[in-house]
Amino acid sequence: MSGATPVEMLEAEHRVIQKMVAGMSVLAEQLERGEPVDVSLLESIVGFLRTFADRCHHGKEETFLFPALIRRGVPSHGCPIGGLTMEHQKGRVMVGELADAIRGYAAGEPPAREDLVKSLRALVDFYPNHIWKEDYLLFPLAGKVLTPEDQQELMDKFETVERELGLDVHEGFGKVAAELERKVSGIDSSLKQG
Repeated sequence: MSGATPVEMLEAEHRVIQKMVAGMSVLAEQLERGEPVDVSLLESIVGFLRTFADRCHHGKEETFLFPALIRRGVPSHGCPIGGLTMEHQKGRVMVGELADAIRGYAAGEPPAREDLVKSLRALVDFYPNHIWKEDYLLFPLAGKVLTPEDQQELMDKFETVERELGLDVHEGFGKVAAELERKVSGIDSSLKQG
């Protein structure tokens, strides 16, 4: 990640999150057809969303990027910072609901499959809109108001987050997203052939 700007680092993280979301959509379709889904795969999605998407990605935004923007005169309430912060909180609740649905599914509870599909679909709907707002509203704004010194300070802080989470967090969760993408592309192609 070194050598990138803070915004480029966050955008790269968005691409990894989008891979995971695409896989989640296919898993929801699989469940809707009455096909089983591997519980450990579902649990790895929750781990990804909690660690990579929330602690790493949203953590960088809330702890460092948003305060830097506020120092440069961007309002802390309203658009974009207040709205995005509320969306991060909503995402955390939705991931908790997904984790609960997975536990019910693993235990074979009657409404669990429907709850699981509902939770997956809610996150599949949520993330693209949220990412769009950041890619096309927040990040261009950051590019306009942050000084080169602000950007360097953010990069230093982002790299600290990476070290604290473990230097391999991106690689590890990138592999999880790629593995999910590989699994679901195999599901897709077998459906098209059948």
